[in-house]
Amino acid sequence: MPWKSCRSIGIAVAAVAAVALAALALPYSAAADQASEIEAIRKATEKYKDVNVALANGYISPPPVECVSAAHEGLPPEWGAMGIHYINPAILKITTQEPRLDGMSTHTDFLKPAILIYEPQANGSLVLVGVENLVFQKAWKEAGNSAPPSFAGSTWNTMADDPATPDDEAHAFEPHFDLHVWAFRDNPTGALTPFNPNVTCEHYKAD
Repeated sequence: MPWKSCRSIGIAVAAVAAVALAALALPYSAAADQASEIEAIRKATEKYKDVNVALANGYISPPPVECVSAAHEGLPPEWGAMGIHYINPAILKITTQEPRLDGMSTHTDFLKPAILIYEPQANGSLVLVGVENLVFQKAWKEAGNSAPPSFAGSTWNTMADDPATPDDEAHAFEPHFDLHVWAFRDNPTGALTPFNPNVTCEHYKAD
C-alpha cells in the first residue's frame, strides 16, 4: 500500500490548532475524564508493545516505510515526530489503493485502534508510543454523521489533499478524519496533538 508523508499545510494547520487548544487548560473534570480514557486505551493496547503481536493481529507498515517527523515534513523541528505507522487494513476496511487509499471505515474505538505508532530505537527495535484512528469522510457521512468524530472532548483532525499544493495533505488517503492518542509517551503539547516533541526519528534506518 502507498503511504506518502504529510509534508503539508494540512497537517501543519491541524498541529497548530491542536497545540493551541492544548494550551487552554482543560477543566479538572474534563482532564480527569481524558486521563481515564487514555489509561483504558493503554491497558487495552499494551500487548502491542511487542511489534510481533501487532503483526500477528493484522497490523502492517505499508511501503514505503517512513518515520514521520516534523523536520522531515518541513515543519518546526521542535514539534518532534510521530514515528512509524502500522495500519490495520481490515479495521480500515480498505477497498482500493489507487489512485488513493479508500475504505469504508467508520471505526472510532481507540481500545481497538486502526493504527499503532512506533518509535525506532538505536538497537533496531521499536517502542510503542501511541495509537491512532482514521475514518473516511465519505463513509462517515454516509453513516449519517454531519460532524467529525470526537474523543474526550476533542474533534478529530480533518485531512484532505489540496491539488494546488505540491505535497499530499492526506497521506495518499482519500479525505478522512484522524486523531492521535499518545498513550505510551508523555506529550508536553497535549495527549491528542499530531506531533510529539518527546518522540524522535533519529534512529530510523530506511530499508
